[in-house]
Amino acid sequence: MNGSRKTFDRPTTPGPHLEAMEARLALRIAGRLNQRTEALPHDISERLRVARLRALDRARELRKLTTTPAHQVQGGAVLVMAGPPSWWLRLASLAPLALLLAGLLLIQRSYLNQQIHAAAEIDEAILTDDLPPQAYSDPGFAEFLKSPRSVE
Repeated sequence: MNGSRKTFDRPTTPGPHLEAMEARLALRIAGRLNQRTEALPHDISERLRVARLRALDRARELRKLTTTPAHQVQGGAVLVMAGPPSWWLRLASLAPLALLLAGLLLIQRSYLNQQIHAAAEIDEAILTDDLPPQAYSDPGFAEFLKSPRSVE
């Protein structure tokens, strides 16, 4: 090699430019290695050829593993799912939504029951009090019902 060295800074986001640079670098390295192999003895060149074939096989298998559908989970582990999800998994994924809807319906029902109970208390107080009928038409009567009463 000549005296100059080139360093490659790897950008944080991979893109087509980075892949092209990596491919050019790989071709340059392979070309230099191929130039030097002609001067090697036969047994060493055969061992290198077998090592290259093994490396290619490993690279192919790694590419197959990276193209299979994988879901990232917490901690950096990879969960590989082969085939479509089962109906149990689909049902389990709908369970949180069903629980949320059931909770909202229970909250709404409880709020409605509280309103009905408050209206029933007001009606009970009106019906059990000894008031003349003219008191019900008085504009201050609604304020009287809303005001807190002291228990005597």
